[in-house]
Amino acid sequence: MEFSSKLLERAVNEMSQLPGIGKRTALRLVLHMLKQPKEQTFALSEALQTMRNDVKFCKSCHNISDTELCEICSSPNRKEDIICVVEDVRDVMAIENTSSFKGLYHVLGGKISPMDGVGPHDLNIESLINKVKDGKINELVFALSSTMEGDTTNFYIYKQIQDYKVFTSTIARGISVGDELEYADEITLGRSILNRIPFESSLKL
Repeated sequence: MEFSSKLLERAVNEMSQLPGIGKRTALRLVLHMLKQPKEQTFALSEALQTMRNDVKFCKSCHNISDTELCEICSSPNRKEDIICVVEDVRDVMAIENTSSFKGLYHVLGGKISPMDGVGPHDLNIESLINKVKDGKINELVFALSSTMEGDTTNFYIYKQIQDYKVFTSTIARGISVGDELEYADEITLGRSILNRIPFESSLKL
């Protein structure tokens, strides 16, 4: 792809690094921004810089937050003794959109995947286990994707906490095996949360 401007080429190259954005789509977006008032482009740039510099991760659940403790963890209307274990912040958003879960979350930041060099110590697992050890958690809901990596992560955490008095459940398999949680429709995901089953039962399936 030939460019008449090095500045344009640089902008397109940076834009094309975003997931799902190829060079042609990046060029279309950059040219669109050039047609807009400068203030609009500057507002976008300022919003991205502010987000990158000021965004925080909740010290309790590791969700993205504007403050040290996110709105979910600090809400008096949530059930503090039930924690839903998810892979990513996008999964928190997906489950919250169903309005079916009233507990708290714990974002692992990924799944155990030896092939990708991701082990238990690369994830937010230790802080989850410490929550269980504190004795204030009655139920852990495993809501990871129905993949080999997701099941491996669930089982690893289960083995670490099985000696403690905590009930473990997993979302019902209304979610197809191999599907990512964030792509499930809200009704199916909501029913999976409400109809969760004991984790031990899922080991026998």
